[in-house]
Amino acid sequence: MVGLLNLNKPEGMTSRDAVNRVQRLIRPVKVGHAGTLDPFATGVLVLCLGKATRLIQYIQERPKTYLGTFELGTVSTTCDREGELTETGKLGQLAAKDVNEILPQFLGNIEQVPPRFSAVHVNGKRAYQLARQDQDFELDARTVFIESLELTDWSFPRFSLKIVCGSGTYIRSLGRDLGESLGCGAYMTDLTRTAIGEFQIDQALSVEKLTNELIEEHLVPAGEAVRHLPRAITKTSQYNDILNGKHFVHLLSPESTSPTEDSGPIAVYDESDQLVCLAESVADSDLLKPRHVFPAQ
Repeated sequence: MVGLLNLNKPEGMTSRDAVNRVQRLIRPVKVGHAGTLDPFATGVLVLCLGKATRLIQYIQERPKTYLGTFELGTVSTTCDREGELTETGKLGQLAAKDVNEILPQFLGNIEQVPPRFSAVHVNGKRAYQLARQDQDFELDARTVFIESLELTDWSFPRFSLKIVCGSGTYIRSLGRDLGESLGCGAYMTDLTRTAIGEFQIDQALSVEKLTNELIEEHLVPAGEAVRHLPRAITKTSQYNDILNGKHFVHLLSPESTSPTEDSGPIAVYDESDQLVCLAESVADSDLLKPRHVFPAQ
């Protein structure tokens, strides 16, 4: 069993719990997930089964879409409703236009400090471990990419945003920083991930209703995880050579350009559009070298 599973994680379940639930159904097949969701967050959680676990990093590279709700005038130790809440007393009379005016400041590549209660490593420990021990530490800002921000609801002092962003973005930190820019503070009350790349929430399976048969029926081919990579095509007759790590010739797909040494991993599909391997270019030749080979379907 090799492929991808699009789950709709419910509130109160950790991402690891979702993995374990699937793991129990399909043992001994290996299961991993791409992109952790906090327990109170809901929505798209993509699981990778079997050798597709090698593709986790490529799913994590895909744009993520969220619907987040935030409350103004209150801050949180965790930047969300799970932490200790403190009213700032600086709420004032804000309007939707005030939020819309500051949103452009948070588009593109921005510097963002992760929440103190996060899984970021600090001197070999997780930040949340140090925060729970009330230790003094600083987290460095990191560059994240936010493609778009759209105000979807204004119910003062709460508002909701549709957020399309890159990997590593903390939506909790975004809410915190928006609140600081407005001068009143804010924290996140709700979060739903509605998409990771092409994996949409309206196509996601309910975790609570999973069965072995349902998993097999809705398993997405592993090749869907790397549709954004440079693409090449190989003949099915070359599969055994590829399986044995031999260099091989390839055809370019209509949307591809000729791969080079610097083009990074190349997704190689067979004539029936099944992922055969991830490969790299061989210097001074038109050949490719297989890096990760996937079972013939």
